[in-house]
Amino acid sequence: MSIDVNNESGTEVDEQAILDIARYALARMRIHPLSELSVIVVDTDAMEQLHIQWMDLPGPTDVMSFPMDELRPPAKDEEEPPQGLLGDIVLCPEVAKKQGDEAPTQHSMDEELQLLTVHGVLHLLGYDHEVPEEKAEMFGLQAAIVDGWRGERGLTGASPAPTVS
Repeated sequence: MSIDVNNESGTEVDEQAILDIARYALARMRIHPLSELSVIVVDTDAMEQLHIQWMDLPGPTDVMSFPMDELRPPAKDEEEPPQGLLGDIVLCPEVAKKQGDEAPTQHSMDEELQLLTVHGVLHLLGYDHEVPEEKAEMFGLQAAIVDGWRGERGLTGASPAPTVS
């Protein structure tokens, strides 16, 4: 899996954890091991510009996903997943810190960025949360991936509750 993490935010983040959880999520979703993903970490000004440009919404947001080849997980275990460019995930650590601080189960900015990375991966794979059924599926999958990743690393405590809307 080729995953690039580029921190342009000026904020120190755990880039290795972002890389590791992205790789874990893509493997768990059975995405071809030669597929490519880019993760960009930006400040609030850059995120706000993207949010306005692409969503026509004011203010910065936590995560945005920009799919390229519209890859999807294979429907059956025996199917060979297609290879391609997944696209870009853009993260904003300042928004992540605020969300982690305000979450019912307070957690660190880095834990929130890990959750948002999985959220972004799922968006790249076609998952969405516009309607209740889709939201339940996406957020359930997101929690399972984050919990699985944390469990493999022996991290204790509850994983962050979804703070993205």
